[in-house]
Amino acid sequence: MEKKTPLYELHQELGGKIVPFGGFLLPVQYETGVIKEHMAVRTACGLFDVSHMGEILIQGKDALNNLQNFLTNDYSVMETGRVRYSPVCNEQGGIVDDLIVYKFAEDEYFLVPNAANKDKVYAWFLKHQQGEAEILDVSDDYAQLALQGPKSKAIMSKLTDEDQLPQKYYSFVRDLPVAGIPCLVSRTGYTGELGYELYCAPDKAVELAKALLEAGKEEGLIPCGLGARDTLRLEASMPLYGHEMSDEITPLEAGLSFFVKMDKETFIGKDALIKAGTPKRERIGLLITDRGIAREHCDVFLGDEKIGQTTSGTMLPYLNKACAMALVEAGRVKNDTQVSVDVRGRRLNAVVVPMPFYKRT
Repeated sequence: MEKKTPLYELHQELGGKIVPFGGFLLPVQYETGVIKEHMAVRTACGLFDVSHMGEILIQGKDALNNLQNFLTNDYSVMETGRVRYSPVCNEQGGIVDDLIVYKFAEDEYFLVPNAANKDKVYAWFLKHQQGEAEILDVSDDYAQLALQGPKSKAIMSKLTDEDQLPQKYYSFVRDLPVAGIPCLVSRTGYTGELGYELYCAPDKAVELAKALLEAGKEEGLIPCGLGARDTLRLEASMPLYGHEMSDEITPLEAGLSFFVKMDKETFIGKDALIKAGTPKRERIGLLITDRGIAREHCDVFLGDEKIGQTTSGTMLPYLNKACAMALVEAGRVKNDTQVSVDVRGRRLNAVVVPMPFYKRT
């Protein structure tokens, strides 16, 4: 039985096409359609309901020690008020999930895992908990909205003190009144665009969403669904769990080595990553040069030899190009290498290109 977010009725009111996703009923798109929603985020602004995401609090004397053991990234040198991304590994080095961490205090951290993985991650943390630390699933205490696009700051400035907004990428402010509603506001997002994510009490979510939509009317703000969220993250070459990441794919294979600090004393999965040595696979970007679109699970060929599979792919609206990400044998290709992709028995020509496909200027 899928859950409803606090904004469910508002989505219906706004003409959202509701689908099940990650255990929730969410809008895949509105009457505007995915392409217009995507373009709004790139050129103006879009508002997403991301209340399905999980929230986990780790607090206590040994909170940091637990965090260091659970996550591949290093949190020993991190300022309060900052946000940091990390994969979570299993003992085999595969990815349990990826998440972001907010540092509330030296002994208090707020973690945001993916919706479909929240229960799995929470159980994983409890299983591997050490010392004096309390680990709480606080997901029901929060609704979350993502305001994304170049006009997002102008919109936020109408509803709060602009000087109080988080200035740096991956930083946050707690208890900031937005339209009079106390919010945690972070300068984060999953679109490759300037934007903010706002956490508030569930019973204030509709009021907050309506205030943002009203304030953003002149700036071209529209509500956006899961469809545009996916095309935006793919255009920005951001990996998605279940596609570029899984329990069998390591963060080194997924191209996330920057977030894996092998010089840390220990973390779950470190020994397996050392034992595995140089990664056997790598994530690459592909531009489809023939007419057609390669989606996930399409075989990638170098000549007549299969070297891997696509993990995500579509026509990217802002770039107006068909692109895909793929997991292939390491070292077989480099940028500008010509390959082909099997799409339902038809070989499409493609070329290896750098990622991200889109980068905000």
